[in-house]
Amino acid sequence: MKKIISFALLTVILVAAVTGCVQSGGKKGEIVFANAQWDSIMLHNAIAGVIAESVFDYSWREIPGSTTVLHEGLIKGEVDVHMEVWTDNIASYRKDLAENKFKQLGVNFDDNYQGIYVPRYVIEGDSERGIEPVAPDLKYVWDLKKYPEVFADDSDSAKGRVYGAIPGWEVDEILHKKYLHYNLDENFIYFRPGSDPALSAAISSAYEKGEPIAAYYWEPTWLLGMYDMVLLEDKPYDEATYLDGETELPPVKVTVCISNDFAEDEANKELIEFLSKYETSSALTSEGLAYMQESGANYTQTAKWFLSTHEDLLNDWLNNEQVQTLKSHLSD
Repeated sequence: MKKIISFALLTVILVAAVTGCVQSGGKKGEIVFANAQWDSIMLHNAIAGVIAESVFDYSWREIPGSTTVLHEGLIKGEVDVHMEVWTDNIASYRKDLAENKFKQLGVNFDDNYQGIYVPRYVIEGDSERGIEPVAPDLKYVWDLKKYPEVFADDSDSAKGRVYGAIPGWEVDEILHKKYLHYNLDENFIYFRPGSDPALSAAISSAYEKGEPIAAYYWEPTWLLGMYDMVLLEDKPYDEATYLDGETELPPVKVTVCISNDFAEDEANKELIEFLSKYETSSALTSEGLAYMQESGANYTQTAKWFLSTHEDLLNDWLNNEQVQTLKSHLSD
């Protein structure tokens, strides 16, 4: 009878232990990633999530929200990890960091350029596609004035067309001021697409047909990972005048941050060490997004492809044993 009671008691204890593990999300718990709902952050979440799961034995999920809401969530501990904090887009970022309201681990990337792009074949041609260069001297934004006929507007062929940003975006106001500053209004029309899909569709359509187009875009994006585009140069960045369209737009420092609660938990030490070393680039991110666009893979599948393709990054982020554990997981 005692053996039966002991066995029953042991069973209860084991069930409770297993239940506790499940409720905590795994051996080391569950990581909550910030999801600002754009492609690049979801890709970086998946890359870090696959490593956290396969190497460090965590489970993970994302919590969606706006930039401001997610920043507040990080401060309150509702978000554990933010893989892509666009620091210039959060007014209180530097103040909050100085007051130790969260921890900044490192810079994910800071080469996220934006401005007016043209396909490379417009300047250099493309012998494989049988495309001759039509604007060989095009280098700077103000050089567009020489080529209105090359970038002819659909409704007024006597003028060129330059595609601006999305109405309501701050950069759209800056670009329109730039358009006026360089007197492009003399022979160009500033065309505002109604949405990001409309803008990307215009660029994709022109590129696939081998036609000229001059349009605003930004990095990192699948579009600039898939197509060979050239960013037109501008005058060097000047903090005092760039908002008036008189210089190039500055790249933004995009950081990896964690909540104080997550930082203070000793169980997270190894994972935090990995996240502190996490560094990519706009080019690498765009490459991953282009793969996803072309292959139809989801974010997790793309993350696994990315990690299998860029072994050099693994050696920067992880120790040898961790790299082998990850490779074993990726080969399953």
